Amino acid sequence: MSERSGRLREQIRGLVAEYYRAEFAGRPFVPGQSPVPVAGRVFDQSELQALIDAALDFWLTAGRFAAEFEKKFARFFGLRCAMLTNSGSSANLLAVSALTSPRLKEDRLRPGDEVITVAAGFPTTVNPIVQNRLVPVFLDVDPCTQAVRLDQLETALSGKTRAVILAHTLGNPYRADQVAEFAERHNLWFIEDCCDAVGATLGGRSVGTFGDLATVSFYPAHHITMGEGGCVLSDQPLLKTLVESFRDWGRDCWCAPGKENTCGKRFAWQLGELPCGYDHKYTYSHIGYNLKLTDLQAAVGLAQLEKLPAFIAARRRNFQLLYERLKPLEDALVLPQATPGSEPSWFGFPLAVRPEVGITRDQLVRHLESRKIATRLLFGGNLLRQPAYRDIPHRVIGDLSGTEFVMRNLFWIGVYPGLSEPMIDYMAAEIRGFLRHA
Repeated sequence: MSERSGRLREQIRGLVAEYYRAEFAGRPFVPGQSPVPVAGRVFDQSELQALIDAALDFWLTAGRFAAEFEKKFARFFGLRCAMLTNSGSSANLLAVSALTSPRLKEDRLRPGDEVITVAAGFPTTVNPIVQNRLVPVFLDVDPCTQAVRLDQLETALSGKTRAVILAHTLGNPYRADQVAEFAERHNLWFIEDCCDAVGATLGGRSVGTFGDLATVSFYPAHHITMGEGGCVLSDQPLLKTLVESFRDWGRDCWCAPGKENTCGKRFAWQLGELPCGYDHKYTYSHIGYNLKLTDLQAAVGLAQLEKLPAFIAARRRNFQLLYERLKPLEDALVLPQATPGSEPSWFGFPLAVRPEVGITRDQLVRHLESRKIATRLLFGGNLLRQPAYRDIPHRVIGDLSGTEFVMRNLFWIGVYPGLSEPMIDYMAAEIRGFLRHA
């Protein structure tokens, strides 16, 4: 970069900071008029400046910002490998697909193999199982913690079981240590979907470090955002290579964008039935995708990563404020419970309306929405009742009564860092008022 270019960049950065102050200045909260979202972007001038820095590089695919993010994000989890991709859903697809690689030999997943998961979840935790022609085995959840029922794991096991993929729902960890022990005892792959749970711990250990692979989302609703984006994490270099191959068109070459001959023998490979010396950059060992992200996204993520500890603390603080204000309503509402031994990194505040109180979840939700308080259901509810899953091959363990309870009675409201204490007070007051007059 020339001296003049450097000076211009600094001038642009100053203007961007000025623009942020002019365009994104906060507005006062007015109860009943101002929206109270469940989630959203929380940012300042540093994200805009990072985005402009990346734009001025005009390196439009993954580059220096992506490499730096991967290094720092892996360090946050205490893992060796972080592989960026374009969404959390893609991260799940890559994690499952990587386990189908022939390079894993007898340990690879094959069509017809069974994968243990839960029915009360987000679709793209389950979709990669179906997309890879594997068979999901659906377990129930505890209606109080929304965590997998661990007592069903052994019942779910069959001669075809080869893997487990489970999400830490709304940032509240399930007992991943026990799932990891189950997986190791039965020689199963274990994938932790941490898209809702960055920063959550179990016994002082970060979620995402118990499984063979873990996945994260950077959609605006999540703990940090790149707009779109996701990541696969692992401590196993072979799995890193496989994930990157499926992400990068299925190619065998592991050169970063803009690089070549990292292996030192680009024109000396003999793979498949290709002629000896066929360009390694155009040799494909998997049937893959293009699921990379851009350096512009990664630059925003780097700025967000600096704020992650504060974001996690804010989510926990907002959760505690809501819990204290709603605890007197436990006769009407099932309040959230942290999994024993865990410290959640709350994605939302789940609430279930007790069936015996004479009102429905939908009535309370409609009231809150009419007062500009956003609500969400627990994703797909019972996925097996969704049209898309009607005809998929699958097995079910038990009657899914916890899942049915969640589908019919539970919703959640926000705790994200953009919420102020007056907003928390307003949400609690509206819930109290509705229940009092129902």
